[in-house]
Amino acid sequence: MNIVLFYHSILSDWNHGNAHFLRGIVKELEGRGHQVQVYEPENGWSLQNLVEGYGNEKLDELQQYYPGISTNFYNLKSMKLDAVLRNADLVLVHEWNEHELVKRIGEHRAKAGKYKLLFHDTHHRAVTERESMAKYDLTHYDGVLAFGQKIRDLYLQERWTKKAWTWHEAADTAVFFPHERKAYEGDLVWIGNWGDEERTAELHEFLINPVKELGLKAKIYGVRYPEHARKALADAGIEYGGWLPNYKAPEEFAKYKVTVHVPRRPYVEALPGIPTIRPFEAMACGIPLISSPWDDAENLFTPGEDFLVARTGEEMKQHLQAILNDPQKACEVSGRGFHTIHSRHTCAHRVDELEKVCEQLGISEAKIYLTTKEQALHEE
Repeated sequence: MNIVLFYHSILSDWNHGNAHFLRGIVKELEGRGHQVQVYEPENGWSLQNLVEGYGNEKLDELQQYYPGISTNFYNLKSMKLDAVLRNADLVLVHEWNEHELVKRIGEHRAKAGKYKLLFHDTHHRAVTERESMAKYDLTHYDGVLAFGQKIRDLYLQERWTKKAWTWHEAADTAVFFPHERKAYEGDLVWIGNWGDEERTAELHEFLINPVKELGLKAKIYGVRYPEHARKALADAGIEYGGWLPNYKAPEEFAKYKVTVHVPRRPYVEALPGIPTIRPFEAMACGIPLISSPWDDAENLFTPGEDFLVARTGEEMKQHLQAILNDPQKACEVSGRGFHTIHSRHTCAHRVDELEKVCEQLGISEAKIYLTTKEQALHEE
């Protein structure tokens, strides 16, 4: 297939979690012989922040982890959709795009496009910013890929689309895998952004306070930490590492004994079944994971086995002590999580699911399932 993707960025993961999944999906599609082109806006905020804060050398470093990764920059006013979409078989448009772009691509599909067109939603805005999401014109789209059943159902209930599929995020196991542990540098590592005050109380209860009360050696990475957050980390004796390129996360996981997951409040209260991508990545790296409460309504995992669940801050302390003091327990938890990821939550699994959606949309199987010979020709 010739596939065209419109996303905020594939180059930058600065406060942009969808880049994690997108990179793995693009690489998997290309590995199967498909032709993939990614389009992202000129001067996108994530890439701008990355370059302004860390320089272009980080883009060179990205190539070491994702050789050949590339994008196309577009200007919404001057972009010629006829040229961009001339040979497309499948087009995906991410929800973090301008309303005007979403509308224009739909209109192009209606007038001149033979391709199949899907809208891809990987955020909680369908619930928290419903008015804005309702303004996306999906009239001429073939359907929606939603990263959770609750989001999928909402699109159908609101009649924003006629067809929708659940398409969870997953781990890119070519990059996220257990690294050799030479020596531990500390007890706990957490990689995540502060969260725009969507989980401030939870971060104190399930992360900062337990680390302080247990006297653990911990390090936290992420962006948009306000002054009060940094003071709280310092008071708890937690080292703040700032932004960490996502592809560096596996190397950091290997330096610590445990990590935690603290979901943002909208996912806990309004969107059960959606864990976001970081738990997938942590488990793929073979580090024991302890999570604050969220409802695994879609049975993605086996809570209590693939990862431990702490319902209170006190339970978090108990679980942390169990993992840190019992190597066998730590190994059991990390092993189960790792096995579950590899059995059903990799980017390869998600491309399998996408190919099934393409079948339902009527794309010919000859285009969807390339032969081994065709794949080899593509690689040459």
